[in-house]
Amino acid sequence: MLKSKSFQSRLADICIWLVILLMTAICLFPLINMVVISFSSKSAAAGNMVGLLPVGFTLDSYKNLLQESQFWRSFGISVERVILGTALNLILSILMAYPLAKTNREFKGRNIYMNLMIFAMLFSGGMIPIFITVKNLHLLDTIWSLVLPGAVNVFNTILLMNFFKSIPKSLEEAAEIDGCSKWKILFQIYLPISLPALATIALFSIVGHWNDFFSGLLYINKASNYPLQTYIQQLNVDVTKITDASQLQSVANISNKTLNAAKIVVSTIPLLIIYPFLQKYFIKGMVIGSVKE
Repeated sequence: MLKSKSFQSRLADICIWLVILLMTAICLFPLINMVVISFSSKSAAAGNMVGLLPVGFTLDSYKNLLQESQFWRSFGISVERVILGTALNLILSILMAYPLAKTNREFKGRNIYMNLMIFAMLFSGGMIPIFITVKNLHLLDTIWSLVLPGAVNVFNTILLMNFFKSIPKSLEEAAEIDGCSKWKILFQIYLPISLPALATIALFSIVGHWNDFFSGLLYINKASNYPLQTYIQQLNVDVTKITDASQLQSVANISNKTLNAAKIVVSTIPLLIIYPFLQKYFIKGMVIGSVKE
């Protein structure tokens, strides 16, 4: 028979829920306010009159932003960067984490490689040496300059390595008895079990590549090759280059505040679309219960 909760337990639950709701409101309010500002009029945004509802509803900021052909080109470059960068990060992290998850007896020199990885994570070569390396490899103004410098993420590799080490050894031993090779064990046993860890690494990589704007400023010289975040960071309304009367009227109806809000909203949409597909792996957790030692 289930016992009813005591008054102190119910009060504690209420307090916990109130704290959760308060923290949720604190996190959501700036996002909602940013969306509302992007749909508000120039005067209302400039006068800080916008709260949780748009004032003087208008789509001028989005029209001005979406009419830019460079915006869509930069959007495509960012999508390409995310796909290439995430794929490389996952492949290299898997190929590094799997042998490093073994003991020093199974993989000679494991500790040496681990020490080198930790050293590389703590002490970077610096911005100038990396730029010179990218330049000498003739990667400037290419998509590879945005992908290759960060292709190996030591933190992600260590995260995946620790997950591989938590997989029961009995699974691998049983596969070896059945005649499976190391590659077959990796792809048919380790990777299917490691979907939560792989989803976590993929999400870290996607967010990192999508939100990074500094690499574009550093390695891309042509504005036409900017990724989306670099383009947004550099985007300004230059009235001197406007010759069409309709464009001039559009610029007159927007302000930097509403336009910047529209930039932030548009750049956030892809991440909001991707996250629900990876969320289920975080909800499931990272529990392995197939075999117990």
